[in-house]
Amino acid sequence: MYYVGIDLGGTKIAAGLVDKQGKILAKASTSTGKERPADEIIKDMAMLAKQVIDDYGIETTSVKSIGIGCPGIVNDKDGTLIYANNIPNLSNKNLRAGIQRYINLPVILDNDANCAALAESVAGAAKDVDHSVTITLGTGIGSGVIINGRIYSGMNNAGAELGHMVIAMGGKKCNCGRSGCWEVYASATALIEQVKEAIRKNPDSLIYRLVEGDLSKINAKVAFDAAKAGDSTAVEVINRYYTYVAEGIINTVNIFCPQVVVIGGGISKQGEYLLKPIREMVNKYMLFKGNSSMEIRTAKMGNDAGIVGAAMLGRD
Repeated sequence: MYYVGIDLGGTKIAAGLVDKQGKILAKASTSTGKERPADEIIKDMAMLAKQVIDDYGIETTSVKSIGIGCPGIVNDKDGTLIYANNIPNLSNKNLRAGIQRYINLPVILDNDANCAALAESVAGAAKDVDHSVTITLGTGIGSGVIINGRIYSGMNNAGAELGHMVIAMGGKKCNCGRSGCWEVYASATALIEQVKEAIRKNPDSLIYRLVEGDLSKINAKVAFDAAKAGDSTAVEVINRYYTYVAEGIINTVNIFCPQVVVIGGGISKQGEYLLKPIREMVNKYMLFKGNSSMEIRTAKMGNDAGIVGAAMLGRD
């Protein structure tokens, strides 16, 4: 049996035909064109699904379902994308009914962060365990929780928004309206702001030279490169950033007690330079020390996570 996964993004729609082990057998993509009418975008999604099935040379009857990883809040009961911040024309649109006008298959929806977590659970960094949490450090913090091999979504598919747990009461303001949320301190965006603030006070920092005085060029990699070179300002910022990331992971481990925590996003490319100090803090402060076998790993699925995770929504 085969599955189709659709990764619906603000700039690109990618689809793939996937087997039950999470291996992609055929892929296709197109630009989203998010300003277009919803019907056009939905039709493109359906046509991509048909294309990957045809490209692999199988009949639609060999495909169990189409899964869609959506950037927002979904209602899988009726197939509606309730809210999509970066594709507003799709908000409150029934993707299931729209796609089924073109292809007669079951259509399943979930949040894109949940799909990424499922992909890591089926075919990536957490494929050897039943309980895992995947955390993506990016513009914000995306998160997905897997319990007994299945996504934990909570009521209305709105659970496991770990980026909005508070780690600093009365702290920095978050876009969600609260203050002190984890993503305000531990996202890649937060790290960049922390670096900018630090070098304004320390213009002799190596970071300033690496970006030739142009603060708009600062990214997470620049900060890590400067820290590895021994720049004291960068080292201070990165060490504090480790603490912020660890605080959220400690809370997560205390709540869910996973076997594996997977860290994704561009920052995860730092590998052990990122993981080692975070592991040390988590192991020191997590509540249940008997969970010493709990591991923190970097994500493996990369850009394929959305397709694979969406496809696996239909797997038993």
